[in-house]
Amino acid sequence: MSDTNTLTALSDGLAAAVETAGQSIVRVDARDRMPATGIVWSADGLIVTAHHVVQHDDAITVGLPDGSSVAANLVGRDPSTDIALLRTEAASLTPATWVEAADLKVGNLVLALGRPGRTVQATLGVVSALGDAWRTGAGGNVDRYLQTDVVMYAGFSGGPLVDVAGRVAGLNSSALARGVSVALPASTVRSVVETLLAHGRVRRGYLGVSTQRVRLPANLSEQLGQETGLLIGAVVPDSPAEQAGLFMGDTIVAVAGEPVRHHDDLLAKLSGDRVGQPVPLRIVRGGQVVDVPVTVGERE
Repeated sequence: MSDTNTLTALSDGLAAAVETAGQSIVRVDARDRMPATGIVWSADGLIVTAHHVVQHDDAITVGLPDGSSVAANLVGRDPSTDIALLRTEAASLTPATWVEAADLKVGNLVLALGRPGRTVQATLGVVSALGDAWRTGAGGNVDRYLQTDVVMYAGFSGGPLVDVAGRVAGLNSSALARGVSVALPASTVRSVVETLLAHGRVRRGYLGVSTQRVRLPANLSEQLGQETGLLIGAVVPDSPAEQAGLFMGDTIVAVAGEPVRHHDDLLAKLSGDRVGQPVPLRIVRGGQVVDVPVTVGERE
């Protein structure tokens, strides 16, 4: 095959991927400035998009692939992962076909798609990095780090990252990281959507302390098998921490038997399934290691 034919085949394949995925991409009018993009989650009218583009809880409009517009209601949102779920009365929509991040490789061609107007727009790039689970700046758990070099045009947030077969590999957001294009993988989107459908929100655990990472004394470091812990600098009045008897100056070193070395470790241990449950905290107080049971609260 000649170089021209190869390029033509590649070009036609990318256009076909855009056409396929475009049947599952909608316009989301939920803020005062430019509309954003959403992805059809289910045929009966569920739309997933980015939390930061849904600035109104009411008067939300969704522009469908056929050019019509329908009203939408907010089912729920999770600011920590920048995901929002909308419900419309539209029927017979075409749900997106998702592909797991584990099936992607660094260097794979991908497209970022958006529908901030009536038609689909696209930009091309590659998967530039894949990594382990990570935590957003707002404390949200993301199952896999998925970075690309696609250009995020205005209105693309909430739209899909698409592979060359037209399958959705992730939900694009310009609010997750500065200076890089990252997407939320299918597994994270699925987990958040299921939780929003069940509860209308994603539950996060809460202790009511401010902490600072500190180095442990050599004897305690050897005893505990870790070099650092979290020194409590303040305890919120009437919080789970105060009710459990934690004090400023205590140092948290473990939650439920799992070491806590950084603030992210503590956030990770305060998962939604622990809200309302007693959880043992291991702390250092006055040079002694003490176990304190704390009933985890829910972060507002």
